[in-house]
Amino acid sequence: MELPGTPSDEIDDVLATGRGDITTLFVSMATRHPDGADAEYLRWHTLDHRPEQHRLSAVRASLRLVSTPACRAARAAETGPYSAIDHVMTYFFTDPGGMDGFLALAKALIGGKRKLPLLPPVERGVYDVQRKSSAPRVKVGADVLPWWPVKGVYLLLERGDARPDSLLAVDGVAGVWSATTLDVDARLASAQVGQTITYCFLDDDPLSTAERLGPVLTSRWGRGGVAPLLAAPFYLVVPHEWDRYVP
Repeated sequence: MELPGTPSDEIDDVLATGRGDITTLFVSMATRHPDGADAEYLRWHTLDHRPEQHRLSAVRASLRLVSTPACRAARAAETGPYSAIDHVMTYFFTDPGGMDGFLALAKALIGGKRKLPLLPPVERGVYDVQRKSSAPRVKVGADVLPWWPVKGVYLLLERGDARPDSLLAVDGVAGVWSATTLDVDARLASAQVGQTITYCFLDDDPLSTAERLGPVLTSRWGRGGVAPLLAAPFYLVVPHEWDRYVP
């Protein structure tokens, strides 16, 4: 169903009321649970750990992604350790300084015996948001995409940087955010400087959209200047249906 009216990003009076205050992403990428207890882990994280982060004024949104076997089969690229990624957790921060409270809260929750052993990590990164784009057909502006009800995310992890225009033209891609690594304390991140992460927010099934994105990504990487580390569709965790999407 086509929603009415003019897209927000084309209405100056809408943009004048606010452009959002997210500048920074904290991204944690992990493998599946070593004992196959992914659903149990997602239950704990979604009901306990993740909501607590929103007591921090610097945390504006959060997003948890899971790769299923079908998602794995639909990947356009996976290299080195990134091929092991099945879980991606993202927190959207107002500024890098919010990481201090993030670490303090983690310590406090551990003190209250409120923390399960983490999933085996692959990489953590702190990223500076560089580009935000929204497809006009969805009407909402690019600034509010982290709160928009997506069906999934197609995630790109790349060396180098490329514009999102060709991605945004693909049916099923409602919007795109891109961010590049920041050089931060090793306690927070291990991602190399010069790395880019791109979120394609989807309003169609991630597997169907992945098929349409394939030729676009081949062209993107063929032009040079950017090389893929991971290009993969993901589903969102469905609350209280913890085993619906698991590795």
